[in-house]
Amino acid sequence: MSKDFSFYVGLVHYPTVNKNGEEIITSVTNLDIHDIARSCRTFGVKKYFLINPLEPQREVAERILQHWRKDQSNQYNPDRCVALQTVQWAYTIAEAREIIEKEEQKAPLVAVTSAQFKEADGDVKSLLTKIFFDNELDNRPLFLLFGTGWGLSASVVNEADFRLVPIFSHNLDGYNHLSVRSAVAIYLEKIRAAQRQLDK
Repeated sequence: MSKDFSFYVGLVHYPTVNKNGEEIITSVTNLDIHDIARSCRTFGVKKYFLINPLEPQREVAERILQHWRKDQSNQYNPDRCVALQTVQWAYTIAEAREIIEKEEQKAPLVAVTSAQFKEADGDVKSLLTKIFFDNELDNRPLFLLFGTGWGLSASVVNEADFRLVPIFSHNLDGYNHLSVRSAVAIYLEKIRAAQRQLDK
């Protein structure tokens, strides 16, 4: 039997931290909206939440989205318009979780990522095994959170259900600083690859 699950992604702009570990709000960016939406659409994510508490930032995101919803833009690049249909705004992580729970009739399992994790709960295969085979979870939807800036605040990490193993650097000098857009694409591919393995 093929195993499937409902899959959501959140790009968190608050609460995140800067390089000094101070809690901050980051800004939405055109590239993050477009590129992550394309990855989400490609890998079967139901909704991609932009999570930011500031109304002016929502207005910026809405202008970007409205531009690509126009007939002229849609005709010029219909694939981009289709991808952007996955995007939804939420002012908080809690609001996004409520939207998912209302749609799925189940609270999501919240997983978090960070290049800075010293300890983690497991890799993507462990995460999917938990979703598929833990009877207490009852095949809950997955809500995968990514941080902007220098990563998610400790408050978000501590409240999560699962901390994913980081993407490790292959450089001998230890350089490990992917853009969030790249990290999202890598994790989404890893998750779908693990799902295919569990289907065998």
